[in-house]
Amino acid sequence: MTAVSDAAAQAAIGAAARELKLPAVRDQAARLAEIAARERSTYLAYLAEILAAELDDRSARRRARRIAEARFPRLKRLADFNADAVPAITPGQLAHLATGAYLDKGDPVVLLGDSGTGKTHLLIGLGLAACEQGRRVRYVTTAALVNELVEAADQRALSRIVGRYGRLDLLLLDELGYVQIDPRGAELLFQIITERDERASIAIGTNLPFSEWGTVFPDPRLVAAIVDRVTFNAHILETGTQSYRLRTSKTATRTTKPS
Repeated sequence: MTAVSDAAAQAAIGAAARELKLPAVRDQAARLAEIAARERSTYLAYLAEILAAELDDRSARRRARRIAEARFPRLKRLADFNADAVPAITPGQLAHLATGAYLDKGDPVVLLGDSGTGKTHLLIGLGLAACEQGRRVRYVTTAALVNELVEAADQRALSRIVGRYGRLDLLLLDELGYVQIDPRGAELLFQIITERDERASIAIGTNLPFSEWGTVFPDPRLVAAIVDRVTFNAHILETGTQSYRLRTSKTATRTTKPS
């Protein structure tokens, strides 16, 4: 067998990696080969290392794609949420939700609290944690989702949109309660909620207690049905009434204040 030069081998690896769609193998083959030679690794050890690099690269690209598809307005992590500023929410609760166990069971999450109390931060944090686990997530405000559904219904594309939202592992529905929904929009939104009932998780951020959801949805029977679905086996977190930023600032001041 004729010996192959390193340059020729690298060119052959690059061509094969492009054909097989293995970008990490193409980009890291030479570097990992140098490390393997220096550490006197076996051929099998080198092969295992370069395949692991490809898997890591694919996982990272999958996470990045999931995050882009989620359409977060900004990125917020659960780890950055100051639970000390919201006494009703414990670090243990956030740590449990971060594991994604509720997603495996299709449990809902409801965040109750006034405007500015950290609900959106928590919703995005839940979504980002799910994306990093490779799950399909979408963030949307209630008003935007209703508008999208009405437009789809007018274009006779409703079943496609409902199906798209039904395939998500986690739907983040923010700002429920800020805008009153007309009867048609309420019925369309109910279809989305029903599609996910006890099968896939929905996380809702709202400034209204359940007893006041009738101010958003015009039909009392529809209100009862929606509340029943989003509270069954739900994780309900109350963020309170005081500004999260103000409480965080006060907590930080107390922490840094010299004794």
